[in-house]
Amino acid sequence: MAKNKVSLIRVLISGILKKCPKCSQGKIFSGYLKINNYCSKCNEDLSVYRTDDFGPWLSIVLAGHIVVPLVLSTEKTFAPALWLQTLIWIPFSLIIVLYLLPVSKSICLAIMWRLNMKDEEQ
Repeated sequence: MAKNKVSLIRVLISGILKKCPKCSQGKIFSGYLKINNYCSKCNEDLSVYRTDDFGPWLSIVLAGHIVVPLVLSTEKTFAPALWLQTLIWIPFSLIIVLYLLPVSKSICLAIMWRLNMKDEEQ
């Protein structure tokens, strides 16, 4: 059972904004994907949450749901040459995934915080 009484909606919004799940103010990243050990505002320990592979997985799934309909729609409507599609969709896909990666990792941390899923091995 979840120990934290904060609503799941607020925690998810904090995750999307890359803010601390407890206070919704402190930044959780010190770099592109480096999570701070503690929140700069409320001093919540963030180092006990291991986000590992969920962030990249979620980024790829979300990017796929954005890119694939656009590719199919473009193919059906305009039927551009394969080389042109390669030139457009590969960089576009990479940009989308790289943009979503920190957001996905932050959402994962927020959900883990809400469910009190700490790494017991530390």
